[in-house]
Amino acid sequence: QVQLVESGGGLVQPGGSMRLSCAASGSVSATYTMGWYRQESGRQLQRELVARISWGGDTNYLDSVKGRFTISRDNSKNMVHMQMNNLKPEDTATYICYYHDYPRKFWGQGTQVTVSS
Repeated sequence: QVQLVESGGGLVQPGGSMRLSCAASGSVSATYTMGWYRQESGRQLQRELVARISWGGDTNYLDSVKGRFTISRDNSKNMVHMQMNNLKPEDTATYICYYHDYPRKFWGQGTQVTVSS
């Protein structure tokens, strides 16, 4: 098993910034992908991939966050970070960290990000 602990999140005004972090522990493999999904309240069946980063540093982003969000990782600490800038109200959601080393996939508990004035 792999345990994921998220930090960051909270309330921020439109145009503001926020940083999310996620630490993996347990039976972490030598190579893995980590990233973030998000899920809006009341839409529990709809979860969208926001960003992910491979062991080698290859990244993918949701189109709507490109240029605003940056994902990075610290392999020595088994951590992933996501810097979110110029946040918009439509970014409001629960952000859920995930870890993937085929065929295993683990999820964090999620952290709420609310963008509102």
